[in-house]
Amino acid sequence: MGYLDTTYNVYKEAALTPDVGLCCTTNPIWELPGLKIPKIMQEMNYGCGSTVHARDLSNNPKMLYVGVGGGMELLQFSYFNRQKSGVIGVDMVDEMLEASRKNFEEAEVLNPWFKSNFVELKKGDALHLPLEDNSIDVAAQNCLFNIFKADDLKKAIAEMYRVLKPHGKLVMSDPTCEQPMNETLRNDERLRALCLSGSLPIKDYVKALTDAGFGTIEIRARKPYRILSPNNYPTNELIYIESIEVAAIKDPMPADGPCIFTGKAAIYYGEDPYFDDKKGHILLQNQPLAICDKTAAALVSLKRNDIFISESTFHYDGGGCC
Repeated sequence: MGYLDTTYNVYKEAALTPDVGLCCTTNPIWELPGLKIPKIMQEMNYGCGSTVHARDLSNNPKMLYVGVGGGMELLQFSYFNRQKSGVIGVDMVDEMLEASRKNFEEAEVLNPWFKSNFVELKKGDALHLPLEDNSIDVAAQNCLFNIFKADDLKKAIAEMYRVLKPHGKLVMSDPTCEQPMNETLRNDERLRALCLSGSLPIKDYVKALTDAGFGTIEIRARKPYRILSPNNYPTNELIYIESIEVAAIKDPMPADGPCIFTGKAAIYYGEDPYFDDKKGHILLQNQPLAICDKTAAALVSLKRNDIFISESTFHYDGGGCC
C-alpha cells in the first residue's frame, strides 16, 4: 500500500466517523450576514487555516476547492458566488463526497439563500483534476499539499496552475516546519496523512510554487500549529510545526524572478517629501509601503541611512509594490 492509499483510508474513516481533532487548528468561523455553518461541517473541518478571503472573491469568480472535507469552505465560497456550479469541489474519497452532499442539505435549512446546486462535486484527485485548462478564477486547498511527497507535490501544483485562468489565484493553507525531520517521521504514512510529517520549510514550499510558474506569491499568515514531542513521536527533539496561509498568483514570471511578499515594509524618513528609486517604487515620507523580498533587497543595496526595511512579518494583506 502506498502513502496515498493510507491517506485515502484516513479520510474515508474521517468521512464515516467525523474526527474533530484530525488535523484542524482552532480558526474563527466566518461571521457573515446570513451565513450559518452547520455544526457537522465545523466538526469535519479538516484544515489548518482558512482559504476564504473576501478580497479574492469579487465579481462571482469561478472557484475550485480540492479535498472537500465536510464542505465548510465550499459553503463559504458559495456565499460569494450564488450561481449553479459556481463552486466546484473535487475529492477522491466517495464517502467524503457523500458526507458533503448530506451536509449541504443541512446548510440549505440554515441558510435560505443557499442551494446545493451552487456546488458541483466531482470525483477526482489533485494529480489529475477533472477540469479544463484556464477555466478557474480562484482555486484552493487546505492541508492537502503537505501530504504529498516531492514528485506528487510538483504534479499537484502543476495541475492547479493548468486549470487557473491568467492572473488567477491559488489560495492555500498548509503546515510548515523549519526544523529537519528524521527519515522515520518522513516515511510514516499515517503521520503524513495526518498533516504532520510532510511539512516543508517555507522557503522550499514557496520554491515549489515559483518553479511551477507562479509569478507572485503572498504569505498572508503564519501561526503555531503542532508539536511533535519525543514521548509521542519517533523523534529525539521537540519539533515545532506552524501553519501558513499563502496565495500563489498566475502572473507572468518577471525577468528578474518572482515577486514574493513575506510581510516586509519600507519606510522612508529623509528630509524630502518622498523617495523615488526610479524603478517604480515611490516611498512617501514616513509612510510604510509593503514590498516584496526582491525590492527589499534592492533598497538595502542602496545603503541609504534614511530608509528602514522591516523584517518579514509573514503577514501580507495587499497593496504595496514589487
